Amino acid sequence: MLALCALIANPIAFAQDATKPKAKTKAEIKEEKAKAETAAKKMREPFWKRFDEAMLEQLGTPANDPAATPVPRRIPPAPFDSPPFPNGDWQIGGSQIIGDPGELAPYPLMQAIYDGPNGKVWKDSKVQIYGWLNFSGNISTSHPSSTSQNGNFPLIYDLRPNRVELNQFVVYLERLPDENQTDHVDWGFRISTLYGLDYRFTTTYGFLSDQLLKHNSYTGFDMPMIYLDLYIPNLFQGMNIRIGRIISEPDIEAQLAPNNLMATHSLLYSFDDYCHEGIFTTTKLNDQWTIQIGIDGGTDVALWQKDPGRQVTGDIMIQWTAPNQMDSIYAGANSFNNGKFGYNNLQQYVATWTHKFNDKIYSATEAWYMYMNDAVDHPTKEVPFQNGSFPVRNGYAPEWAIVNYTMFRLSPGAFFTVRNEYFNDKVGNRTGFATRYTEHAVGITWWPDKLITIRPELRFDHSYDVPAYNNGTRKNQLAFVTDVIFHF
Repeated sequence: MLALCALIANPIAFAQDATKPKAKTKAEIKEEKAKAETAAKKMREPFWKRFDEAMLEQLGTPANDPAATPVPRRIPPAPFDSPPFPNGDWQIGGSQIIGDPGELAPYPLMQAIYDGPNGKVWKDSKVQIYGWLNFSGNISTSHPSSTSQNGNFPLIYDLRPNRVELNQFVVYLERLPDENQTDHVDWGFRISTLYGLDYRFTTTYGFLSDQLLKHNSYTGFDMPMIYLDLYIPNLFQGMNIRIGRIISEPDIEAQLAPNNLMATHSLLYSFDDYCHEGIFTTTKLNDQWTIQIGIDGGTDVALWQKDPGRQVTGDIMIQWTAPNQMDSIYAGANSFNNGKFGYNNLQQYVATWTHKFNDKIYSATEAWYMYMNDAVDHPTKEVPFQNGSFPVRNGYAPEWAIVNYTMFRLSPGAFFTVRNEYFNDKVGNRTGFATRYTEHAVGITWWPDKLITIRPELRFDHSYDVPAYNNGTRKNQLAFVTDVIFHF
């Protein structure tokens, strides 16, 4: 009643008083003072001490916090939780997610930088440095031979049976553009470095390739992604232009360990094209349709390398997502030119259908058809090297494959995966064995905390027409593989 009288007597003063911030309690003042003192203390600490403190803090942080507030964006909420799933959005490569602000919570290295001198400058720049270590070990029914260590082949990446590997030591330097806003052009970039066994599967002929092609090193260095992003908001619902070296746009899987559902790769992924160098556009036409058009210098061949596969190559991919956010189809021609036999000059036509049953179960199915023309079964002066293998007979060299992944959420930080696939290497152009393959695997991905991922997996491979495993002596292979990713 008194408040009503005050409002009638002096409405302006009442309105000003209502909007005045409440006085802070003694407890709130004390808490703010303590935070300021802690921040000032961290500022004076050596970098490595701040890094150690950030590491210990994040090691005790759950990977997925169900109570966390979703990041606001102008597209529907991400259909999947990441983590524990490697990606939160529907599959699309070669671009930032148009409609997402591109905010990445800092890992320990970046947190240590933020807490130190010039921390605000780093935050305002949106430039981040982070990465991971990825180790794996396997127990296999195959073994090395006197002529080859690759007894597990064509299982990839862990070619060598019954050993522990350093797969990847990766560092990113990147800036993510804000593709949620629509009022200004924004930009971003990524420079990545990779050291370990897995460089063998990202190598581009003519760029750091002597380690593999001339020396067959099992540990090496590569830079699988070096690109610039330019975001233009007022073309349809936004366009991203990516210029540089990128990982091939399609595929459920990716070369970088945290982006995968299992420790090992499917045969389908292991033997398609990997890296492209060129200009790639991604345009969000409306809420359901996105189109990608790109032009590059060929698959896995540097722009300056002399090879029949280094030629103008196109790619067109289309993504459709259902209005109810339960389905996505991502399909197109990932690389096409005249198909002349060269270093990995693969013509690839590919499609992926992803279906979300509910918040705990979803499935992704991918199929592709690839080929090269006028292939030969041995090295030549014009084509001295192959990514993959030389075919067992000359002429048209096709292959096709299909894989299905089905995921079951077990807990906020874990999920179970079943993978089944069929791969027909008709003339041995990819594996060196003209045979049909099936591969079946089950695995668990577990995040005990924000920084660690553990992925045990049991896998069975079979080749039907000729022995392909254990260095071409057996048709069957059973392998238990576990990898660990430690983020920093």
